[in-house]
Amino acid sequence: MLNTGKFAGLTAVITGASRGIGKEIALKLAKDGANIVVAAKTVAPHPKLPGTIYSAVEEIEKQVGGRGLACAVDVRDEESVENAVKSTVEKFGRIDILINNASAISLTGTLETSMKHFDLMHKINTRGTFLVSQKCIPYLKKGKNPHILNISPPLVMEKHWFANHLAYTIAKYGMSMCVLGMHEELRPFGIAVNSLWPRTAIWTAAMDMLSSGMGQKGCRKAEIMADAAYSILSRNSDEYTGNFAIDDEILSEEGIRDFDKYAVDSNSKLTLDFFLPKDKFSVKANKRKNDEELNDNSMDIEQVLINARKLINSEIVRKVNAIYQFHLKSETDDLHLYFDLKNGDGTIREGIADQSDVQFELNINDFQKLFNNDISAAEAFMSERLKIKGNMSKAIQLDNLLQKIK
Repeated sequence: MLNTGKFAGLTAVITGASRGIGKEIALKLAKDGANIVVAAKTVAPHPKLPGTIYSAVEEIEKQVGGRGLACAVDVRDEESVENAVKSTVEKFGRIDILINNASAISLTGTLETSMKHFDLMHKINTRGTFLVSQKCIPYLKKGKNPHILNISPPLVMEKHWFANHLAYTIAKYGMSMCVLGMHEELRPFGIAVNSLWPRTAIWTAAMDMLSSGMGQKGCRKAEIMADAAYSILSRNSDEYTGNFAIDDEILSEEGIRDFDKYAVDSNSKLTLDFFLPKDKFSVKANKRKNDEELNDNSMDIEQVLINARKLINSEIVRKVNAIYQFHLKSETDDLHLYFDLKNGDGTIREGIADQSDVQFELNINDFQKLFNNDISAAEAFMSERLKIKGNMSKAIQLDNLLQKIK
């Protein structure tokens, strides 16, 4: 999406902008001449996550010619947020845009979620969004076409988005509930409040860590979120408010039709993101006459396992470090097998493992469709053809692992 210069002279506060989606949005707005406040915790280089508030501001000023302010901010701390807002107004004199991007994630079940992680997610995601918004609102009231944009999902009340990572879902939905309440509360002041969420996984340093470096090909680049945010923030704040937007839908409204440019690998099947409503994803049309009939190009279970065993090695084991248990159901018999990608050089065996990190249950024909690339694991899960229990951080690697095995 082309820059038009409409944000020149406006000031945007962006939490979590030292890297990833937040930084891409910052660079997009800075190209227009916006003042960018990089409000994040990272002041020194992280051993695994690149970027600091200072390196982000350096990119803003040297690469795109914008003006930046590095603010060391912990969104859990009220004084820290107040100081950042004060510094912003002292330097730029205004706040026109707030983007609540900072977030914490732990894809664990109820028994596996420590209260430390529960509190961390809620303090950063829900409380942090509320707190930063609260402190910026007095200045947004005076802003030009003021917007609050939360990087949070649509409020889809479907059980599969709660069952496997309840604490994270509640915390993330808390950000979206801020949209639901604040957009109406702030309507009299002309402050728009919306959310933006990606249809697919976005390749960032955080996603790299979450997928153990295996998920890149199925992702889109963060630029798609930056372009979508640019579109939303360009809209009339009196009119466009209270929306739960999906990135490529927003860009389709702008006339964009070529989405391959946003893909990390345009030849790979995209991995759908969490929290999409059922009408926002589609299962690839079944090429077979029926679910019991495989076409000539399909692999049977035995061939799938042969191909998988050829791929598995100590490097895969090092990256994945998990045991996957599969329960494959059919009309005549059930098959249990497991991928041990935690021990030695890895192995695949029939039977039930003594312990497993993730448990999958699906129809045996759907299992074959996954390997035949007729459906993705995300599509199967969202259509309730695939049931998942256990460590969801490990489960999200399934699509990537299957694509390597094909």
